[in-house]
Amino acid sequence: VPPLAIGLTVVAYGTGTPELAVSLRAGLDGNSEIAVSNVVGSNIFNVLLILGLCAAILPLEVRRQLVRLDVPIMIAVSLLLMLMAVDGRLGAGSGALLLAGLVVYTGWSLRTVRREGAEPGAGPVVAPPAAGGGAGRVAWQVLLAAAGLALLVVGSRWLVDGAVLAARSAGVSDIVIGLTLVAAGTSLPEVATSVIAAFRNERDIAVGNVVGSNIFNILGIIGISAVASPGGLTIAPSLLNFDMVVMIAAAIACLPIFFTGYCIARWEGCVFIAAYGAYTAYLFMKATEHDALPVFSATMAYFVLPLLALTLVALSVQKLRQGGRRKMC
Repeated sequence: VPPLAIGLTVVAYGTGTPELAVSLRAGLDGNSEIAVSNVVGSNIFNVLLILGLCAAILPLEVRRQLVRLDVPIMIAVSLLLMLMAVDGRLGAGSGALLLAGLVVYTGWSLRTVRREGAEPGAGPVVAPPAAGGGAGRVAWQVLLAAAGLALLVVGSRWLVDGAVLAARSAGVSDIVIGLTLVAAGTSLPEVATSVIAAFRNERDIAVGNVVGSNIFNILGIIGISAVASPGGLTIAPSLLNFDMVVMIAAAIACLPIFFTGYCIARWEGCVFIAAYGAYTAYLFMKATEHDALPVFSATMAYFVLPLLALTLVALSVQKLRQGGRRKMC
């Protein structure tokens, strides 16, 4: 199986398990705010901070499939989630539709990547492990998986309970805690996986993990949580009107950066990191009604964001004039 397929599916879905455990626990407990904000915050965290950090460590080469298929799908499912949440609720029917989309995407992605990986010059594939170990090794792996699952269930309850208490003691909403502390905590496996992959020059896994995790978060985690939660999930207006917009904007920003030479440069990674810092600062300023909020908001709205938009447009125009040539990372 090519590394990109591993990053988009096995690694992405595996590192998304903490988000699944936390959102499902929160949904079953009736805390839809943390269940949904955890996913939205994780998606923003994955693109802006994790991808930015990996690119700052090592410029990341991007496969054409990500630009042609996976990033547009990430944008599409982000928009789909927002459209489904317009009425302020995600029921079991919406959750089932998202889960069906996950099944279709996984099968299509594996088939496409395996077909491209079989073509000459498609790049190396990961060699299968050597046979051996017998039943004892299999039993040990099953035991480790069961122990990890048990710890994940217990840890998800502790994280949700601790996040609620932290929000109340700090005087901020569950949504802010879900978007920041919970989202960052459940995304630590993605951080470790992508950063290690970047250091090992496994760029396909580093980038594929982020894109695949975001798709899985929406289709899988929101889907399962909406189906399993009594009465479905309630969507707060602030999530719908601001944070989901930021999530979609971050996903859209990937497209021009990815296809401008199919390489994420270090400076582009630093821009992503700075954008996440600004987003987090805004959340806490707004939650605490900080005196600097009006100046900060005006600076971001009238200077920083337009400058970023113009930069992305300029990069895209430059790429089109170059005729789609790939630049070296």
